[in-house]
Amino acid sequence: MFRKLTLTAAVALGLASAATQVSAAGEAHVEDFDFSFEGPFGSYDQMQLQRGLQIYTEICASCHGLRQVAFRNLHDEGGPALPEDQMRAYAEFYEVYDPLLEDWRTATPADKFPSVEGAPDLSLMAKARAGFSGPYGTGLNQLFKGMGGAEYIASLMIGYEEAPECAPEDFDGYYNTAFAAGGFPESCIDEKGKHMVPGSWIGMPQPLWGEDVEYADGHSNDLHHEAEDIAAFLMWTAEPKLVARKQAGLTGVIFLTVLSVLLYLTNKRLWAPHKAAAKRKD
Repeated sequence: MFRKLTLTAAVALGLASAATQVSAAGEAHVEDFDFSFEGPFGSYDQMQLQRGLQIYTEICASCHGLRQVAFRNLHDEGGPALPEDQMRAYAEFYEVYDPLLEDWRTATPADKFPSVEGAPDLSLMAKARAGFSGPYGTGLNQLFKGMGGAEYIASLMIGYEEAPECAPEDFDGYYNTAFAAGGFPESCIDEKGKHMVPGSWIGMPQPLWGEDVEYADGHSNDLHHEAEDIAAFLMWTAEPKLVARKQAGLTGVIFLTVLSVLLYLTNKRLWAPHKAAAKRKD
């Protein structure tokens, strides 16, 4: 299912020369995906996380690291839940630098995914993009509409399109309808300063095209499903304890509700004699 990768630096999500671009200030098209982990009772789909791990391993790992994620976390019940032998075998595909040995060695379950110098780390990307469209980055869309970092990542993966006619052919980058922070040609801005097309130009080439991987579970591997799977996996890397926090929150709500009822009944019973005495005096 997995293959060994030589991690090399890759093209970052950078912009082209500032002399040929203006900062993007337009809107972005972000699709609302129906992820299993959304809502107060949602949880991760284990098979989807495994498919996302496969996409990361075969496509993303050559350019992006996961320095906040330990290999042993792949065995966690709330995550991909790889069997222990598979998790250990997966870790052995990687080499990490050991400062004590001053040399490279085979990774162990306790080690974390290697970083890739010169490229953004994806460990917390879904969390960093959680407030992509909320006022001042507050992420209100995620709170009220269930849209957050995972939707942004999935939309970014499917957002690559042919450049609009208003753009010059030699404009640097790749047009993406979901990426609003990149370069934007002046020829696509009207006389009122408004962007004529959504999104902007991103420095990262299109990473997923559909049918890039062959899933072991036979799941559909079209572009839309691949985008969902890698977005769900990156949501897990950013929030590995999401389900546990939801369970703890639900337990807390139930406890506080029961406590409130008990306090009300206790208060009523304690003050009942005094209220009765007050009525008799009246």
